Amino acid sequence: MKDKEVKKVIRDRYGNIAKTSSCCCSPSCCGGSADLAEKLSKSIGYTDEDLQSVPEGANMGLGCGNPVALASLKEGETVLDLGAGGGFDCFLAANKVGKTGKVIGVDMTPDMLDKARENAKNGGYENVEFRLGEIENLPIADNEVDIIISNCVINLSPDKERVFQEAFRVLKPGGRLAVSDIVILEELPDFIKNSVDMYVSCVAGALLKEEYLGLIEKAGFSKIEVVEETVFPIDLMISDPMAKIIIAALDIPEEKLKEIEKTIVSAKIMATKPN
Repeated sequence: MKDKEVKKVIRDRYGNIAKTSSCCCSPSCCGGSADLAEKLSKSIGYTDEDLQSVPEGANMGLGCGNPVALASLKEGETVLDLGAGGGFDCFLAANKVGKTGKVIGVDMTPDMLDKARENAKNGGYENVEFRLGEIENLPIADNEVDIIISNCVINLSPDKERVFQEAFRVLKPGGRLAVSDIVILEELPDFIKNSVDMYVSCVAGALLKEEYLGLIEKAGFSKIEVVEETVFPIDLMISDPMAKIIIAALDIPEEKLKEIEKTIVSAKIMATKPN
């Protein structure tokens, strides 16, 4: 698929998720229920306090880690969230940076932005702003933000090199990059790489870990560190109703799923823009 076609499919799928809150879109899958989203969120690093501190509906179970916990945010900092979705991580970040800080969420899906802005209004968040834009062409000025977070979104981009170049551009000197993302440890089978559904599910578009880290370094970042990497919980993935449909359509046997599970990991990555 061409880049524009990939983005259209992703935008359409995530737009549907924003309107229905019931569709699989990542290995996490937003699932058919709030219970599944909560169970998944706890399995990837969110606490009960995190889940209870954001507006209802903000947690859609779309992540693969907790970049806010990774980021060590300080009061007064300006935070940028790449692929903000319903605003879940933005609201957690806003609680950390306080009234003197600011959080900007960027998303390319208008329906997601509508949902995020509604959540912000319902939660009374005055230090959070959501902007329409692509993470390959950020609607952010040079050297504007202290830290960038992202949660299972960069793997969806067909031009990840450009994403990291843009991230480097908008960060202040000394600024930090803290992302949770899906990477692979070895090449995936062709039947997965060629699947549109698996691309939207954050699997087919994932890069080899070494390639992913290489793009961060190429963009100019230093102090690049994989803080943690974990196999994504396959049992949660296959329990989602839409995931079951995709797996059945692709005719993936259970033993193959177990092999794939060992290949796909959630990586928590930190990097710094040199002063």
